[in-house]
Amino acid sequence: MSSTRRWSLAVLATSALALAGCSSSSTSSSSTTAATSPAGSSSPAVIAPIPAQDRSATGTAGSEPIATVPTSTPPTQLESADLITGTGPAAKAGDTVTVQYVLATYSSNKVVQSSWTSQPFQFTLGAGQVIKGWDRGVAGMQAGGRRELIIPASLGYGAQSPGPGISSNDTLVFIVDVLKVN
Repeated sequence: MSSTRRWSLAVLATSALALAGCSSSSTSSSSTTAATSPAGSSSPAVIAPIPAQDRSATGTAGSEPIATVPTSTPPTQLESADLITGTGPAAKAGDTVTVQYVLATYSSNKVVQSSWTSQPFQFTLGAGQVIKGWDRGVAGMQAGGRRELIIPASLGYGAQSPGPGISSNDTLVFIVDVLKVN
């Protein structure tokens, strides 16, 4: 396993922050989506749609996507857009989810991580194994789907820079492909 891959897995797996979501749709809707509440929260998580002009290209299922960092001001809440709608089972808390992803950051304006260069990443949804933006943003995705997530620092790594390419208080742009939901 390459040192880049070890860093990627360590950052995602040990950050104790988590990624949880919105329901899948054929293309991103322009409405705000209420997701399930994070554990211990009494109010539903709100996920805003990514404005059309800020979305990355859909790409092709089974091929590495190209993440585009928007030129607009970074959002202060989680934003989501389904780029490809899956047809398999929908991910829910407690499920083991296998994904491919790319990560670009507002600070670098480029892709800084990609599981496509090594192997898919697996985690338990809602268990705090990943950043909060993933536990919220991946929930509801169906196997075979591709979703773009724009994650503010409060749901990402916060003031802690986990490594090269990710600044403190950075806004993250992930494109996540769900390969399998168990």
